[in-house]
Amino acid sequence: MKAVMLAVVSFLAVFAPALATQCSVAPVNVPKEWITIHGTCRSAMRRQIQMEVRASLQYLAMGAHFSRDGVNRPGFAKLFFDAASEEREHALKLIDYLLMRGELTSDVSSLIKIRPPESKTWEAGVDALEQALMMENEVTKSIRTVISACEDDPEFNDYHLVDYLTGEFLEEQYKGQRDLAGKATTLKKMMDRHSALGEFLFDKKLLGMDI
Repeated sequence: MKAVMLAVVSFLAVFAPALATQCSVAPVNVPKEWITIHGTCRSAMRRQIQMEVRASLQYLAMGAHFSRDGVNRPGFAKLFFDAASEEREHALKLIDYLLMRGELTSDVSSLIKIRPPESKTWEAGVDALEQALMMENEVTKSIRTVISACEDDPEFNDYHLVDYLTGEFLEEQYKGQRDLAGKATTLKKMMDRHSALGEFLFDKKLLGMDI
């Protein structure tokens, strides 16, 4: 035991000065000319990150609601929890892109703001699906606003960012909206035919179960 303690003390005696020196290194000045995102585009991207985070929180609230013992719709819960993870991934992708372009190296404290979800309860699954569809529509319109802000700058057309958003995000948004619209239509038809049993059967279908 004494040998171990002596080894630890010896290690600290040798490396502590070096560690202290590393902690007090002054910031390095690096040329900023390579950072080319303009203010309007940068602000639009930051707003989009906020929107993706809010959408993720709303989907979490939906998933939690349908997981409650008094509701017990595991298919809907899984659908919305998966959607929450997807929106969080979108926010991370946007943050990674800004970091790649030299942004977010300072003033990141206001980047992520936690806001309560807009709705916390839903009368039925179809209400949640329709709200999700409208929310995705708002996210899509916001992405298009970012594209316009980054494309229409008279001094710098940020075509790389525009191409990234168009190829990486827009098609996924449009496919997601079509999927939600189809699910809402199917559920309404099943409820018209089978009433509450229709939602129960649709929930099982969301889990991949044969009905």
